[in-house]
Amino acid sequence: MSLILLRHTRPEGADGLCYGRTDLALADGFDAAVARLLEDLPQVARILSSPLSRCRRLAEAIGAARNQPVEVDDRLIEMDFGRWENTSWDTIPRAEIDAWAQDFHHSKPHGGESVAELSARAQAAFSAAVAGPVPALAVTHSGVIKAALAATGIPGGWHANTDFGDWRRIAWP
Repeated sequence: MSLILLRHTRPEGADGLCYGRTDLALADGFDAAVARLLEDLPQVARILSSPLSRCRRLAEAIGAARNQPVEVDDRLIEMDFGRWENTSWDTIPRAEIDAWAQDFHHSKPHGGESVAELSARAQAAFSAAVAGPVPALAVTHSGVIKAALAATGIPGGWHANTDFGDWRRIAWP
């Protein structure tokens, strides 16, 4: 089944910031990114979005241009980084980063969500998405896209980078 995963456009002040669920405003260039995406994105049967405004705004712009409704799916939200939220990555204690790296999938030294928890909810969202009309477009976040890539067996899925405003098509089981 076909699933298109689109990462939101660049948020304002995102560089060097741990901002998972922090609802940052979008940076300049949003309109140009939407215009490019409207030319590049294939037609889809439905549009899904994370509840965060940086995704919803993009999904709604695409939906308005294509006369398609947007369905918000809370499971498409970015990882909850707990007390690391809205903090510079450089100021997070090294011991906490090391603890996370030692048990990447299950550790949550920040007190938020583990990678395994993110992956489980994202996989549930993808399975629900492809159970309906496809191809489905999911406007979401880097962590959620990485979870999809890892779950489909793409080598290095958790380390893959999807730039702001870029998309990937995957076959979801």
